[in-house]
Amino acid sequence: MKMDSETSSASTHEGVLDHGLETEFETPGPGQWNLDRSHFPGGTTPIMQSVLREAMETAFSKQWVLHGIPAETMSVAFVQGFMYTRLRPLVLADRPSTKPPPTPLLKLLTRIHPEFRRRTKAAEKTLANSPAPAVIKEWHEEIRPRLVSINLDFQNVDLSLLDNEGLLEHFNSVLDHLRFSMTEHFRLHGYDLGPIGQLLVEGQKWGLEGPELLAALVGASPSTKAPLESLFKIRTLLEKDEVFPENLEDVKKSPDAYAELDSYLENRGSVLYAGYDLDTPTLRESPEVLLATILAATNPTSDANKPLEIADQLRGRIPTNEHLLFDEALHDAREAMDLRDDNGPITAEWPCGLLRLTILEIGRRLKSSDHLVDEYHIFCLTDTEITNLLSTGLGPSPKEIDQREKTRLQQKLLDPPLTLGPPETPPPLNALPAPLATTVSMVQVVINELGMDGTKETDSNEHLLGIGIGDEKITGVARVAENAEEAIQRLQPGEILVTRATSPAYNLVLTLVGGLITAEGGAMSHAAVLSRELGIPAVIGAAKAMTKIKDGDTVEIDSSKNSVTIKPEHSESS
Repeated sequence: MKMDSETSSASTHEGVLDHGLETEFETPGPGQWNLDRSHFPGGTTPIMQSVLREAMETAFSKQWVLHGIPAETMSVAFVQGFMYTRLRPLVLADRPSTKPPPTPLLKLLTRIHPEFRRRTKAAEKTLANSPAPAVIKEWHEEIRPRLVSINLDFQNVDLSLLDNEGLLEHFNSVLDHLRFSMTEHFRLHGYDLGPIGQLLVEGQKWGLEGPELLAALVGASPSTKAPLESLFKIRTLLEKDEVFPENLEDVKKSPDAYAELDSYLENRGSVLYAGYDLDTPTLRESPEVLLATILAATNPTSDANKPLEIADQLRGRIPTNEHLLFDEALHDAREAMDLRDDNGPITAEWPCGLLRLTILEIGRRLKSSDHLVDEYHIFCLTDTEITNLLSTGLGPSPKEIDQREKTRLQQKLLDPPLTLGPPETPPPLNALPAPLATTVSMVQVVINELGMDGTKETDSNEHLLGIGIGDEKITGVARVAENAEEAIQRLQPGEILVTRATSPAYNLVLTLVGGLITAEGGAMSHAAVLSRELGIPAVIGAAKAMTKIKDGDTVEIDSSKNSVTIKPEHSESS
């Protein structure tokens, strides 16, 4: 039985998995916890649960001190394999209230409490002299090259040549690298999301909406387009040599195309392409997917004048004496945008892919020694269990592991509550010192524009409503998919993809689509960013898209009106 997905403040939600095991969604701690399904859509592997929880909480707790954000950290919990987060308050975190204390008392508290005073000074410093430009420069010159080098070193190890002891040593080294790089991933978000948040906060003062400001960031992310440009180059070289491959081996018939493919795979082959979790495949494991995207690749060029035109239009609505402030904020946000999109593949998806390939090699060996029924069942084990099984043969039985994996896969079918626990009312901004009010506003606006605040647009009787990207109207066949792997297997070029949310794992998929509809996300979400970059007509955050739109329906996207219209009389099934 699927769970009711409506927002609820109840502490426990009951359900039954398909194979009869009763399950509950219990609130993991004090306060309200919000579902984040865009990155981990259920059945999250035990290793990833551990890595993610540690990385997020560690990175945010350190960064928020430096940036002057009056919260302790972003707490992470997994309930029935689904990821929930909570903004952990700076004080009384374990005794939350549904309403803040009286404003006069809160004003006094935030001005005499030592930690609030420290955060206020940090916020003043950050707002007066943003550390983001220096960190972005460091990313391009030092951090990124170093992480790429480490990733390549691990990638170049032939796992089949390692004995069990050597394989376990490699496994633990890659896992340690992932723990570090994932923490770095979230640390860097303080420097890529911060400038964008500051632009959005300033925009509110000028009466500018988030989506129109974010449209001015189009073209600011070369790292988003670079892989797509490489795929298009491969296709162009194949056509030049009149090679029409039926498989990847056929690409060798064009030496230039094969050299470009080899270069592409060196930097992308071990990257997860269909999700963030370890049970999703790398590109090197899916040659048919790679070939399909090569053959469908188009030139991802965009109009270089478009962001300038948008900026000019926005500038015209701002008081003249604040034009310089707008230009500086927009420049900083555009610089940060490329870091945001470059960060994930290097710090998360590539190390995750390397760990996946290592775990699968261990899984094959455990299956051959009859410790696993199926090598893929290894993903339901913890790192300690994997180590013990390969080194000593001791651990859960194949039958127990098989049952665990069935449970994990069934969790993916549940429809989890959007929230767990009673609502927590944020403090009124006018009770905070001005610097803290600004940093809190930046966090709130980023959460809102990412679509993580739990709010949903209200659909009309005729349309599904969300956030329109672009100004086009397009009609096409809807292809409904829960994840990138499913989408890329079933999607035909030019069809309209309907999915819950996208992540960088969808980058290859989105090269094939004619339009995009998501049920979750906001104007700053991955789906919105890539739709703008690739010129894909889209409606983001149409809450009922996954339940109202059926696979094969004909749908119309009207980006300018933020709407989706279903035309069932033209569906494939009619």
